[in-house]
Amino acid sequence: MPEESISPLEEARKSVQSALDESSRSLHEVTLMIEQSQVEVGKLTQRNAAITAHLQQVQAQGNNASIEDVRMAYDSALDAQQRLFVMRGQLEKLQSDQSHLEQYNSLMKKVIESLQVGDAGGSAPQKSSSAGIDMIIQAQEAERQRLSRQMHDGPAQALSNFILQTEIAMRLMDVDAAQAREELSSLKASAMGTFQKVRNFIFELRPMMLDDLGLVPTIKRYVESFKEQNNLEITANITGQERRLESYIEVLVFRAVQELLGNAARHSQASQVKVQVDISDSAVKVVVDDNGKGFDPEVINQGASLGLGLIRERVEMLGGAFELASQVGKGARVTFSLPAA
Repeated sequence: MPEESISPLEEARKSVQSALDESSRSLHEVTLMIEQSQVEVGKLTQRNAAITAHLQQVQAQGNNASIEDVRMAYDSALDAQQRLFVMRGQLEKLQSDQSHLEQYNSLMKKVIESLQVGDAGGSAPQKSSSAGIDMIIQAQEAERQRLSRQMHDGPAQALSNFILQTEIAMRLMDVDAAQAREELSSLKASAMGTFQKVRNFIFELRPMMLDDLGLVPTIKRYVESFKEQNNLEITANITGQERRLESYIEVLVFRAVQELLGNAARHSQASQVKVQVDISDSAVKVVVDDNGKGFDPEVINQGASLGLGLIRERVEMLGGAFELASQVGKGARVTFSLPAA
């Protein structure tokens, strides 16, 4: 008997299953790291409280405390606060990774189910499903490259500067205490600024309030933050019923708005963007309209816009409708709707 050939759809299913297995292993590792980090944060919190209490005792002694005791108390307090600060940031990052991986696993499971249905339906769905998988993979890689650049240009560069400032302060400590304090004050201000950037970065990766509060508050918060960071005039108009939707719908809508705002800021040279979200009993409708330079809508069919293509793919996969209206020099409008019952 000749050996049966494996269909392209079955190969795609195996590839996605492999990716799901790897992601599941990563999720297990991240979950363990979160548990360890939570224990460490608890210990550091107790240690920080004890050191802070000791510092207050030293301060209360006034002139009776030696300069060395005061310096050691301040150094210990600063070290404890920095360690707690870093560990809490690490814990938030791990929790964000955990949520992202859970959503990714859920999506991959849905893709596998779709591929199995497509395989049962014959050869017609194979091309469409395979193209969808390819689009998802390419979009993920493009997003990883963008995040890598952001990490390199942002937090990584800032941490390098922190090390330099710390070395300067350490050298000045015994030579010019006043100047050393100024350097440390500058370092603290830089650290707080970078911490806010990291929080914004984590929010972009996976806003926790999306799980806690839902779609509408998250979009409002994201639009305000995006407006401050990108010097764009953005208006968000939310109508209908402000209610919780299925998790996968909230994630899809938020990611779509996030992608469309990013396109307006990075590519369209727009100065104004309007975001409209309407939630009715049966559907969610989203319209994102900008006054940028526009483009030929055919780019989405030619695969030149992974983000738009992926939004359309996911919307249609869930039984929704997607519409793109744009002309060169006349801005762009993206409209999509999803069943929300």
